[in-house]
Amino acid sequence: MSDSIIIIPTYNEIENIERMIRKVFSYKKEFHLLIVDDNSPDGTAQKVIDLQKEYPTQLHLLQRPEKNGLGTAYKAGFDWCLDKDYEYLFEMDADFSHNPDDLIRLYEACSKKDIHMAIGSRYCKGGKVKNWPIMRVLMSYFASIYVRMILWIGIKDTTAGFKCYSKEALQKVNYHNIPFKGYAFQICMKYGVLQHKLAYKEVPITFIDRQEGTSKMSSGIFKEALFGVWKMKKMKL
Repeated sequence: MSDSIIIIPTYNEIENIERMIRKVFSYKKEFHLLIVDDNSPDGTAQKVIDLQKEYPTQLHLLQRPEKNGLGTAYKAGFDWCLDKDYEYLFEMDADFSHNPDDLIRLYEACSKKDIHMAIGSRYCKGGKVKNWPIMRVLMSYFASIYVRMILWIGIKDTTAGFKCYSKEALQKVNYHNIPFKGYAFQICMKYGVLQHKLAYKEVPITFIDRQEGTSKMSSGIFKEALFGVWKMKKMKL
């Protein structure tokens, strides 16, 4: 039984999912995987089912009836993993924008004494972004500054989606009270960890834009984060 599980929400990731699964299971450190699929019409879930025959104890699948947002996928994933008593729960994208080679570094950071959240950070010292248009880089960078100014937090990469949480952190943060479905969920989770005065560490990563598949970013997701930050100020998690 591994102490660590990676939650990967998917919607139409058939181009990436098998390669990602095999990559994660190639490491000396044993990780388990939970794929949370939102009824992808491209056959993503079926590919996972096929691979479960090869990885019966490591690979898990949670199928949902419809596409319902990143935040709700992670809530369902957290519930499933906490019920199985994993010590460390990771969030990671399927499209290789998050390099799975960095999983070990996040694990090592989060498993140290008194650290409860390790953030794969593009904007701390040593962090980088590759293959993004300059306007998107600037938008993301200044979005993090905007969040820090409103919430008064010191996290450099407030919208980061590559993270490791301790079991204790997720048991303390009332994530079911988070109303957001997009990147605002990622911001709010970090804010919740800080509300409980739990320590975090930012681990520098190189973020590489996806090579296969289609981005899930939309104007609605952006607006939710832009205005949602003000709602977070009043939330107790």
